[in-house]
Amino acid sequence: MSSYDAPAKIRVIKEYRALVGLGLKEAKDKVEKAPFIAFKGIKKEEAEEIIKKFKGFGAKMKLV
Repeated sequence: MSSYDAPAKIRVIKEYRALVGLGLKEAKDKVEKAPFIAFKGIKKEEAEEIIKKFKGFGAKMKLV
């Protein structure tokens, strides 16, 4: 995750938390430290769906 729009911060944290199974504090800390590698070892198709979802509400992600 490269960055996110400030108004979308809460939604980004909630979505990231739901996808990776972190607690609220851990997910918040991780998202606030953007840029970071959000996911490793997932299929390209799955990664593209996640990127599309996050971009839909203001986060900036790219496939590496």
